[in-house]
Amino acid sequence: MKKRTLFSRDEMLTMNVETLKERGVTVEEIAEVAYAQQSKWTDEVSRTDCIESVEKILSLRDTFHILQLGAEIDRLTEENKIKEPLREILHSDLGLFGIDELFGLELAGLFGTIGKTNFGDIDVNKPAVVERLNTKGKKSEVSCHTFLDDIVGAIAAAASTRVAQIQNELEARKDPNYKEIKLDFDL
Repeated sequence: MKKRTLFSRDEMLTMNVETLKERGVTVEEIAEVAYAQQSKWTDEVSRTDCIESVEKILSLRDTFHILQLGAEIDRLTEENKIKEPLREILHSDLGLFGIDELFGLELAGLFGTIGKTNFGDIDVNKPAVVERLNTKGKKSEVSCHTFLDDIVGAIAAAASTRVAQIQNELEARKDPNYKEIKLDFDL
């Protein structure tokens, strides 16, 4: 019997939340990073908006592939199932490696240039859960979060950007010249 390779958005969300939980991360922690980033620009943002956006990002197919692959690479590194010298490069989160940032940029880029800019801010400043993952991964002989810290930061960046896009859409609809056009997609 052929194994499944395609999953619904609900299934991908569930699997992604479970993978994050196994790696010690919650949706609420990621949403808090998104909230901190977006609340600098507007008072209209709520933590609930950020949680909903994180969950939406976690239900996307590209996010599913990036998160599942990155978490698996980190896990295999922890279990010494990656050959040297790559295992030590990954375990030490070598600054010159950079592939982990590519995962983050690709994920955040789902929300355009602003998503990538927001990811850069999070990657440089390492707020909250991103800092915890980064520090634990670099200081532990057991844990590896080389990919996860960037993926979590990228999810927060994408969620922050999604919240801003929704707020801009709602503001645009207040214009007296606005005419509703039904689109067949959802942010």
